[in-house]
Amino acid sequence: MSIGIDKLGFYTPKNYIDIVELAEARDVEPGKFTIGIGQDKQAVPNPYEDVVTMAAEAANQILTEDNKKDIELVIVGTESSIDESKSSSAFLMDLLDLPNEVRAFEIKQACYGATAGLQMAKDFIATHPGKKALVIASDIAKYGIKTAGEVTQGAGAIAMLVSDNPQIVELEDRSVYLTKNVGDFWRPTFSKTAFARGKYSNEIYMDFFKTLFDNYNQKFDQDVENIDTLLFHIPYTKMGRKALNTIESDVSEEKFNDLVERYQKSIEISRSVGNLYTGSLYLGLLSYLINGDVKDNESLMMFSYGSGAVGEIYSAKVVPGFEKAIDIEGIKNMLDSRKKISISEYETIFNTEYKNDDVVNIDTVEGEFYLSEITENERLYSRISK
Repeated sequence: MSIGIDKLGFYTPKNYIDIVELAEARDVEPGKFTIGIGQDKQAVPNPYEDVVTMAAEAANQILTEDNKKDIELVIVGTESSIDESKSSSAFLMDLLDLPNEVRAFEIKQACYGATAGLQMAKDFIATHPGKKALVIASDIAKYGIKTAGEVTQGAGAIAMLVSDNPQIVELEDRSVYLTKNVGDFWRPTFSKTAFARGKYSNEIYMDFFKTLFDNYNQKFDQDVENIDTLLFHIPYTKMGRKALNTIESDVSEEKFNDLVERYQKSIEISRSVGNLYTGSLYLGLLSYLINGDVKDNESLMMFSYGSGAVGEIYSAKVVPGFEKAIDIEGIKNMLDSRKKISISEYETIFNTEYKNDDVVNIDTVEGEFYLSEITENERLYSRISK
């Protein structure tokens, strides 16, 4: 049975800042951000946007009344959860008008959560043919004003409808994974922003990739020359390139240059959005499918990583005609219609947070889904009918 991603939806906030302007405001040489980190723009969510609203925006793009009836599993992978008990997926039941006869929950393991959900969805469909699973990666990467990690912030959500006979990507039965208790990145329950040992985290990321890459090739007797495209978890776009460089000696110069060219296509959207945490790998997939010279039945090697740390490499295959199942023009229009805000405006938004008994002014809302109020410390959400 062929199982994989049948539909892909993507949402990012309408506001963004220019990375050169951020560098200048922080008295940093712009090239350190645009070249050294590999970013051009960074998404800035409004105070009424969070993982629930962004997940709803992304999923709403791809769901129809017909396929909603077949959904029996809803998983949100996030490390930006808004409640320590209730899952973000539970809020989506009403917002998206989903059937009640589903398993809905949230997975947390840093940036790996959505991959865990995708693999779980694959196994579910294998035993429930004809049914569908909704897997969403939704996150706000947030480190703080004037911190070392500020340039690697971002926000957005990727929604994936998983089914048999998928239209976009077929997930294959080949994967290797690795878990180690590593203190490279963490966010205690008392903190709204993450803590990280940046250089150490980069080293762990690289080590996990090379270990998994070698394990995959050995386990499946795979020659990298036969892999068409390598896609990476990209919290910032230079990070995936550094990992790709570790296998340069394993392939011919022609093959490596081809892999680099394909990688460049996979980071085009991330350069203008920033870090999506759980969604970063899948934004890379979407970017490559939209911008790359993709072949029918093209083989994909996917590297997923979540600090703390869990990593996985798995294989997939592009389904012929995939472009018909992606709203390419809609995604491009969303990105092109965003509004650049000043660094001072960004700082004001960053420091604005709704608290108990606050009610959001609907006139300030730009999206379709939004946090409408907080009552008795419960977050309540609303939808603006379009």
